[in-house]
Amino acid sequence: MAAYKDLIGQKITVVTSNPPEPKTGQMWYNSTDGKLRGLGILEAFTSAPNLPSIAFRRTGFGVQTAGVIAGGSSTAPNRLTVTEEYNGSGYSVGGTLTTGRRLSSGAGTQTAGLFYLGAGPSGDADVRTLNEEYDGSSYSEVGDLNTARQGAAGDGTQTAAFAAGGSDGSGNPSTAAETWNGTSWTNLPSINTSRRFLSGSGSPSAAVVFGGEVTPSGPSDTRKATEEYNGSSWTTVTNMNSGAGTLASSGGSQTDLISFGGRRSTTVNNAEAYDGTTWSASPATLALARSMTSGLGSGTAALCATGETQPGPYTNVSEEYNKTTNTITAAAWASGANYPAAGYGGAGCGTLTAGLGFSGQPSGWNTLTCKFDGSSWTTSGALPSARRYMAGLGTQAAALAAQGSTVGGSGDETTTEAYEFNGSSWTAANDASNKKAFVTGFGTQTAGVTCGGSSPTGGGSNLTTSEEYDGTNFSTGGTMNTGRHNLASAGILTAGIAYGGNNPPPGSSASETYDGTNWTTGPSLNTGVFALGGTGATNSAALGMGGYTSPPTQITGTELYNGTVWVTQPNMATARGYNSLSFGTSTSAVTVGDYPASNSVEIFTGETVTANITDFSTE
Repeated sequence: MAAYKDLIGQKITVVTSNPPEPKTGQMWYNSTDGKLRGLGILEAFTSAPNLPSIAFRRTGFGVQTAGVIAGGSSTAPNRLTVTEEYNGSGYSVGGTLTTGRRLSSGAGTQTAGLFYLGAGPSGDADVRTLNEEYDGSSYSEVGDLNTARQGAAGDGTQTAAFAAGGSDGSGNPSTAAETWNGTSWTNLPSINTSRRFLSGSGSPSAAVVFGGEVTPSGPSDTRKATEEYNGSSWTTVTNMNSGAGTLASSGGSQTDLISFGGRRSTTVNNAEAYDGTTWSASPATLALARSMTSGLGSGTAALCATGETQPGPYTNVSEEYNKTTNTITAAAWASGANYPAAGYGGAGCGTLTAGLGFSGQPSGWNTLTCKFDGSSWTTSGALPSARRYMAGLGTQAAALAAQGSTVGGSGDETTTEAYEFNGSSWTAANDASNKKAFVTGFGTQTAGVTCGGSSPTGGGSNLTTSEEYDGTNFSTGGTMNTGRHNLASAGILTAGIAYGGNNPPPGSSASETYDGTNWTTGPSLNTGVFALGGTGATNSAALGMGGYTSPPTQITGTELYNGTVWVTQPNMATARGYNSLSFGTSTSAVTVGDYPASNSVEIFTGETVTANITDFSTE
């Protein structure tokens, strides 16, 4: 037997603490704990952000960090044309199919994909031979297949794909197989067992298909049969351990794939791995048992998205599968300590462990100011002037409250007043130039920006003005491209971003970035929303949460901006609106309150990846 040194190139070292970044294959003896340790392999599904669309019978292709989920259906005979792209942390809306279909097949990558076959807008009898290429932004029709089908296995690349099995417009399973060379489809030898709703992985010269239903009777007649194609013929090989229909697979290859979900007499949540010879049960199980899902990725990093529970509705749930030496903890919201008073329309700034919330309206305007240390709230110096819908920015020790809506002779008036906070008390600062409410702000007390808003407070105006504060005076800043009020913002003076808001109609999806001089239109949010919370350190790392869609409906949705695109994140537990008392970063945030009045708090933690250090026997 080879020694560890011969295999790795070094002896097992003795350390008093675990190495901060251990490498795969590395082992060490921790003398403090008296343990032989190394990296262990974990195999598990973890929750991923929900897709924007609730549907099933959709199609996936690509890899876990650059995947595509397209087509599908929600209510009969509806056929979706929407595409949603996954970047490893969330979803954003992509191109539109030329023809909506469900139970289609897919191949390729996010920027060079193929979407083919499926049932069209006229129902399940409307099976298609249609084939579309995807370039990462738009679809174009290319050469049709020879046999119209839905529910066929498929995989490969944009220039070398295959399709096998499926069913005709009457639901009858097929043995047809075809291959695509980038220009046209060519018939292949038939698969050995006619099947529909099967899955497959690999390439036209090294394909594998498995599972499925063999008669129109449905899940009562599912199969475990597996067949491989070597470029000339199909061969029946080792059966799956648990046959299923309407199952999904990772894509992957003929020798490295993971299959998950599906249905037999009911939906299942198990997963099986195939190494080219043997199927083995995976210790990983889906949190939500479902069928008609979409799968993509590889045998070590896959995505299972959407589907149908049984009995139950369609779902937009997605889960990541990883086989790795890292422990992956999904992003999530968790409840925090309640704010001292119920309210809405306040403002906040700072970080998770050094946050500040101030003012707002419960049953009337208030001057309340509270500090947050990550676990509890402490009341601090009161704001001299009660208000709501103001701009709040800075840090816990150096904050700015500016403009907003105050109590006046007519009950609700806009103001130019501004106040500075020094960590314990507020003092009057020089006034801003413009009276406005429903305004937002970002930056620091000595380099801050307020932007957007309306005046009078009742709406009717959607302002494009912005003002910069240098710690002493306000000056005119750049003009926004889209006038809005009830918007959110994040970042610093020279790298800020504003998003969402009202620009009638309510529920804008617009976002734009600020460089300290000019505003530039950026990518749209996936969902138009107003009166949302927002926070973030820069204009390439911002978070938006809650708010209202139109017609006015509070939502739990969360979106992250990564500098390129807005992507979905895990939903909050509570739908919220006017929760503008929000602070922190895009990976560590706090949001407070709700309309008409709430003191509940939720804390967001982004996805984390840590080394899976495991103890090994010394015997």
